[in-house]
Amino acid sequence: MITLTVGVKMQQTIASAEGVAANLKQFALETQDQQAKQMFNQLAQTVDSCVTTLQSRLNYIQQQEPQYRQQ
Repeated sequence: MITLTVGVKMQQTIASAEGVAANLKQFALETQDQQAKQMFNQLAQTVDSCVTTLQSRLNYIQQQEPQYRQQ
C-alpha cells in the first residue's frame, strides 16, 4: 500500500480543483444562456480563489516541513 504525503495529496487536490475551474469556464463559453454563463463564471472565480488559497498552504507546508518537498 502506498501512503501519500500531505504535500502530494495537496498537489492532487489543487490539480483537481484547477480541472473543475477549467470545466466551469468551458461551460460558460458553450452556453448561450446569459444567466447560466454568469453563474459558471462566478463559480469558476470561486474555485480559482480556492486554488490560490490551497497553493499558498502547499507553499507554506513545503517551507515548514522539508519532508513534504518534492524530491
